[in-house]
Amino acid sequence: MADSEQAPIPTELKLKKKSRCLEVTFANGAVYSLPAEYLRVHSPSAEITGHTVGEGKLLSGKEAVGIERIEPVGRYAVKLVFDDGHDTGLYTWATLYELGAGYETKWRRYLERLELAGEQRSAIPRHDDER
Repeated sequence: MADSEQAPIPTELKLKKKSRCLEVTFANGAVYSLPAEYLRVHSPSAEITGHTVGEGKLLSGKEAVGIERIEPVGRYAVKLVFDDGHDTGLYTWATLYELGAGYETKWRRYLERLELAGEQRSAIPRHDDER
């Protein structure tokens, strides 16, 4: 979903520090639990996405990254401040929805890219969370 398309609006954002997940509930009823590692390696920042068309920079070693805080940006996005110091990139509602709806495919592609690059992960992110 492009940002120019009408994305569902989040009705709730819950930062679950213990499991390092951001739970996003949308007005259309969709609920996504997004691991901090997933959000970090799919950051919409220029550092990760690059300035050209393609898959952007492959980021590894973020298995233990957490989200320190969520900062609202107007009525259309949030800035996530990660505990590794990364705080650029605005997560618009469309971006969060796309990351949630495409989690399985995007995560699988990320793992494939890591493998092709000879990188290994030390842990699997918890996608389930305390409720």
